[in-house]
Amino acid sequence: MVNFSLEGKVALVTGASHGIGFAIARAYAEAGAKVCFNCRSQEKVDKALVDYGKAGIRAHGYACDVTDEAQVETMVAKIAKEVGVIDILVNNAGMIMRKPMLEMEAEEFRQVVDVDLNAPFIVSKAVIPGMKEKGHGKIINICSMMSELGRETVSAYAAAKGGLKMLTRNICAEYGEFNIQCNGIGPGYIATPQTAPLRERRPDGSRHPFDQFIVAKTPQARWGTPEDLMGPAVFLASDASDFVNGHILYVDGGILAYIGKQP
Repeated sequence: MVNFSLEGKVALVTGASHGIGFAIARAYAEAGAKVCFNCRSQEKVDKALVDYGKAGIRAHGYACDVTDEAQVETMVAKIAKEVGVIDILVNNAGMIMRKPMLEMEAEEFRQVVDVDLNAPFIVSKAVIPGMKEKGHGKIINICSMMSELGRETVSAYAAAKGGLKMLTRNICAEYGEFNIQCNGIGPGYIATPQTAPLRERRPDGSRHPFDQFIVAKTPQARWGTPEDLMGPAVFLASDASDFVNGHILYVDGGILAYIGKQP
């Protein structure tokens, strides 16, 4: 029988205080995993722990900047001591900065790459030794459709997510022999608080132009929800995906397969 259970596994989902990360952490808890997450500040950790409690989830929160290698190593060691050696890592923490390339400072570009690409490298590097020792591990990188496509104003984000796709494949290449599977999830446009302004109805009741654009480009004619990512995330974290490695699973309602309607 196919085993989708995560019973007894220790999962770290970075940046899982809300949105996609929170939904994935909730799915893991429901599948039996012990859930750990981080935020940049203790204040945000405490607030997230209240939200987890309201959802009926006993989570373990840690204040950690995932772009700081020393902080990450300390966090991973604390998790090992307090919860157990990490079996599942989801590199979810990320940021986007929407600016035309000619208006973006090099330091701003570096900041996006630091959070969206360097941090997954740092956290993966910290957890892989424990996975090697246990003889198994699952690393899931939250990539993006921008791992495949470009669009105006997201040069840094697209560059970082394209790099994350290739980091995913390289972790697979280097550590697959140790029974470590590294895959990615590429969400489409997801309805979260961050994208809410793009989905608000205008005073005349019509859709926001970007909302119209996304719905028209999506064969399923809707935005995704964080819940749409829960099943794929559990699959890639479970024994059911033990021979799936170096793969990017796009959960996008079919956007990448679709050229769009003829005018």
